[in-house]
This record gives sequence, structure tokens and C-alpha cells, in this order.
Amino acid sequence: MRIPSNVLQFAGADNTKVYELFTDYWNHYQAQNDSSKKFDFVQYRNEEVTGKQVAISFSEKEDAMNSALRKEIMRVAGVDIASGFPLETWASHPTINWATFAVVSALIDMILPDTIIQSIGAYTDVRSIGWGDSAAFDVSPRDLFVVSKAGRAKRMTEMKKQFKGQVVILPELRELTVAVSLYRVLAGKESLAEFVAKAVRSIETQMTLDVYNVFNTAMAALPVVSGAELRFAGYSQENLVKLGQRVTAFNGGAKAIVLGTQAALQNVLPADANYRYELESDYVKIGYIRTAFGYDIMALPQVADWTTPFSMALDDAKLYIVSPSSQKLVKLVLEGSTLSNTTGVYDNANLTQSTTLFKSWGAAIATNAVAGCITL
Repeated sequence: MRIPSNVLQFAGADNTKVYELFTDYWNHYQAQNDSSKKFDFVQYRNEEVTGKQVAISFSEKEDAMNSALRKEIMRVAGVDIASGFPLETWASHPTINWATFAVVSALIDMILPDTIIQSIGAYTDVRSIGWGDSAAFDVSPRDLFVVSKAGRAKRMTEMKKQFKGQVVILPELRELTVAVSLYRVLAGKESLAEFVAKAVRSIETQMTLDVYNVFNTAMAALPVVSGAELRFAGYSQENLVKLGQRVTAFNGGAKAIVLGTQAALQNVLPADANYRYELESDYVKIGYIRTAFGYDIMALPQVADWTTPFSMALDDAKLYIVSPSSQKLVKLVLEGSTLSNTTGVYDNANLTQSTTLFKSWGAAIATNAVAGCITL
């Protein structure tokens, strides 16, 4: 299992088990919320007496995860949990306040990069940089040199030279403030594991929306010059094949694929109206064809738009033709690790604590690759 360097530095080489367990817990959590994808997590354990395999429930795994997190918090805080101090004494311990959300931040950093790649990896390159840094991406020209006819007594032709461009991305800080009762967390009355999982989902969703908006805006600005279009209004088999050829050719032969939400991909069908599909076909099982006209088809997981009740964030009326093996269109830069700031136990009248999580990122188009778009 790959562990980010900042998490490994925080935990130490001998204390990574709780972070690996949280990855398994997160995958189990995702499997319960998203049945469209397969997630790798431990499903069975061997019974101590009989040795038989027994299914592990999510609630059982959550209890074990919360217990492991409390031990990790105490370890990071340098507190001996075997001592006789009552629980309320620990709840107001300033070091435990810090340690709790230092562990939460490390857990978020443990799984966020892989999680975001699953959502936007087809068109996004994710990079991590240190605090205070900016990311500069060199963009090489994609044009080839002109080959000229020449006379036999001519030493050279017109000189050709190309220059690289550069795109600089400056990450912007985002904040997420929530209320949590540290007393109830330490007492096992509130699930810290569930809290972290929801924080990850919140950050991942916002990051996905930011990157998709950059990508979709760029696709809406593609040229529509007759005979050399990269954007078509209205789906047809002819338009899809034309764009697939064009994108593949101008990306140096890197094979194009078709991206879109499931609602958009169900429109990718042959021009012949006499086709038939069986009940066991991909179209019936998953809602779209996996390969059409020589091009692979990949579904983008739809994202809820939480600003408007029951609205979807990704455009169901767009098909995107890209070459992921050539160069990703969008660059996403993650700055530093996740930071947290927690108020004191007695700062609020109702004895709750507000915790603010800080995560900095930026996204922009930085590529020489060509892409196409079809509006249904």
C-alpha cells in the first residue's frame, strides 16, 4: 500500500497500521455508497475457535477503527491511557485537542490523492507541492517541422525553431469548519472514523467540481471551423468517428477515448436503426456500450450538486473525446498537507468545539494535447 511521504513522516515507519486500516475502512464505506464501482477491502476474518471465515460487517469495522484512532491520538499526544485520570480530564487536555485533528489531517492526506484520481483521473494530472510553492508546467509545441523541397546545390532551407510555453498554477486555500464534541469522540459516542470519511467526501466533491468546471469550460471554447471542427452540436456516429480520428491524429497517434456521464453515453449508438441488443449485452447491463466504432468508452461518475436540491453537477448532454495516454488536459496541484485548527473545549457556551480543516489546491488547463466535444 502506497503511503504519502508526509503521512509516513507524521506516523513513523512503525506506526502506519491505523492509516492502512483507515484505507480499508474508507473503501468499505465507499462500497456501501457507490455500487457502480468495485472497491478493494477486507470482507472476511478467520474465527478464532473454528478457523472459519466470517463476514466483517461495516459497523464492526467502524468500532474497530474508532478504537484504533483513539489509541493513535493518545500515542501522538504522548498520553498514557493506562493512567487513572477520568475521561473529562483528557477531553480538556490541549495536547489531545491538537493530536486529534493532526491525526484527522493525516488520514485525509492518506486517501485523498487516490480518491480524487478515481473521479477525474481520465483528464487530470494530480501533483503535490510543498507549502508556499507554485507549480509551473512547460507546454511543448505539438506542431511538426515543415519539410521543404530543395535544389541540389542548396545548403539549407528556412530554419525552424520552436519555443515552449509555460503555465503557472497558484493554489488557493479552502476551509471546512465543523462542530465536534471531543468528549463524545473520546467516549466513543460519536464516530471519528465517520467524521473523517465525510470530511474526505466533502473535500473530494469540491475538488472534483473545481477540476470539472475548468475542463468543461475549456471544452466549450473549442473551435468549430468547418471541416476542422473539434466541437459538434448534435450527436451522430459520423461526428464521433471524425472527432476520434482528429484527436488521435493530432495527439501523435495516442488513441482517443469517449468520456461522459452514463446518461450521455447511452446515446452512443450505431447510425443503423436496425441493430438489436441482447439482455446480456453491455448496453443493458451497464447502460452504455464499452467500445464503439473502434474507440473505448468510459463513464464519468456523476456528482451531486449540493447547492441545489437533487441537481447533478456534471453535464449529461456532453460527450468528450480525449487521449489520456498523450497528456492530461487539466493539471491539479495540491499544496502541502491538510491543516486543522480547533477551538478550546470551553470556548463555546454549549461546550462544543469547532474545527476548521484547511486544504489548498489549484487547477488549470496546461497541455498541448487536443480534445473534442459533442453536445447532444
